[in-house]
Amino acid sequence: MSQSTLFEPGASTLAYQIYVELERVKPKVWRRFLVPDTIELPRLHVTLLWGTGWDGGHIHEFEFADANYVAQEPNSELPDDALDEEGVTLRQALGRSRSFRYVYDYGDAWWHKVKVEKVVELDAPIALAICIGGENACPPEDIGGAGGYEEFLEIMADPAHPEYAEKKEWIGRDFDPKEFSIEETNRRLTPEVY
Repeated sequence: MSQSTLFEPGASTLAYQIYVELERVKPKVWRRFLVPDTIELPRLHVTLLWGTGWDGGHIHEFEFADANYVAQEPNSELPDDALDEEGVTLRQALGRSRSFRYVYDYGDAWWHKVKVEKVVELDAPIALAICIGGENACPPEDIGGAGGYEEFLEIMADPAHPEYAEKKEWIGRDFDPKEFSIEETNRRLTPEVY
């Protein structure tokens, strides 16, 4: 950890260990992160977005026990039942709860269950998230939610399927639902990317 980390905004030696699981998806997609206890919701959004494997470009929302939080979009009003996430820390939003939900892309409705497993004292401060575990690939964007992903996996498992060539061309690469790289996930969470 570089000395500059000590002076980065939000750097802390206290971290939440959080477990994130994508709901209604098989094979189960999960990640485990360390995030500074000072993390604000906009940065947590980026952690959950890129740490899970999404590319971005869709609306998101945090659903806590006492309130929902969203990003304030330019020239738009917040939904009646949601608060602006800007400047709100995870600690503030959690209150006494230790779990919450995060939705990415209202159309596909990718719901993530998030649980704070414990608070960890680190040897050196962190300002950004660190992935410490996970399994399986994130579904492709705009696949049609959990049901669309299930159908996509069935098609991709059968090269004789009439839609196989079309789906393979659409995704533009081979897709292995069991693929996960902690190194690649942490690369996506580096300051150059944030």
